[in-house]
Formats: sequence, structure tokens, C-alpha cells
Amino acid sequence: MPSLQTLLGSTDIYLLDQIMRGRIQPGMKILDAGCGGGRNIMYLIHEGYDVYAVDEDPEAIRQVQRMAPNLSTENFRLESIESMSFEDGAFDFVIVNTVLHFAHDDFHFEAMLSNCIAKLKIGGILFCRLASSIGIEGQIQHVTGRRYLLMDGTERFLVDAQMIEHITSHYGELLDPIKTTVVHNQRAMTTWVILRTK
Repeated sequence: MPSLQTLLGSTDIYLLDQIMRGRIQPGMKILDAGCGGGRNIMYLIHEGYDVYAVDEDPEAIRQVQRMAPNLSTENFRLESIESMSFEDGAFDFVIVNTVLHFAHDDFHFEAMLSNCIAKLKIGGILFCRLASSIGIEGQIQHVTGRRYLLMDGTERFLVDAQMIEHITSHYGELLDPIKTTVVHNQRAMTTWVILRTK
């Protein structure tokens, strides 16, 4: 029997929390927007879930296709998040993990986020994990717009609680309270889970 570590791999612990609470169920269609090497869908693929993914990196897509030889290669597409070609309203659960903070500006952020939400069915769940300014407001340096220089030396597009609540109200409701982990002298990472009702 495979070990727990073998089964779960490097799945984000906050996504694992959603799985453990039954938010992802067999029979659901799941999309990983910006899948990278597939660390957040490895367990789901292994357990036979109906998984789809996009990424802009050709090697990432090849790696995910190798992980899922029983799924159609059409499930895994070389595309940007803002131009995903999957049908709108097709998915029960969309994962967009540590991707949205790479937005160039407000327009790019909105294009990525709105396309992720568009792919959800009404009643579907959007799971986001992204960098934010929550809890580190006095430690970051403003660059332009919503882009900031973080303590770890990287520049990111940062959301805050007010922005999260405002955007959420346009699409549905918070399924969980906003949860932020402040990584000492590096960054703040926020978990944002939306139930789409509109």
C-alpha cells in the first residue's frame, strides 16, 4: 500500500483541507488553472477524479500528461489562464494556486480570475491561494498599482481583504473565512475560497 506521502506528494495543505472536508467529491469535474508540474492534482489523478489542467509551460503539461496516462491528452492544455478554452460552466471545482499574484496589473488579474470563475458551474467552488498584503502592510514597498516588493525580494500583485470581499460579492460568497499565513520576513499567503452563486 502506498505511503501517505506517496499518495499526497506536495499537495498544498490548504487544498488538502478542502479535500478532507469533502469539498471535492468523486464525479466532480476539477480544473487546475496554472497546474505547474501537477503537484496539486497528483492525488486526484491517482484516485480517478475527472481532472483537467492548463499551464503556459510545455514541460509542465507534458509532465501532467505522463502522470495521467488514462485521461485524454485534451484534458491538459498549453494555455494561459486568461485564455483557457474549456467550456464556461463546465467545472465543479477550480484550483488556482499560487498563480494570481503573478498578474502584471489589475486588468491582467481580472482577466485571469474572471476566466477561472467563468469555468465554474453555479454552485461550484473556486479555491485560490495567493500573495496578499494582509498582516504585512508595514513591511512591503509599493511599486505601482497593486504591485509591491515583498520582504523576500520578489515583486508581486497583492490583494487585500477589502478587495477579496468586493470581488467575492460579484460572484457569490465566501465559503470559508479569509485565511492568511504570514511567512516570517518573506510574504503573506492568503487562502480564498468562493462558492459561485451568480
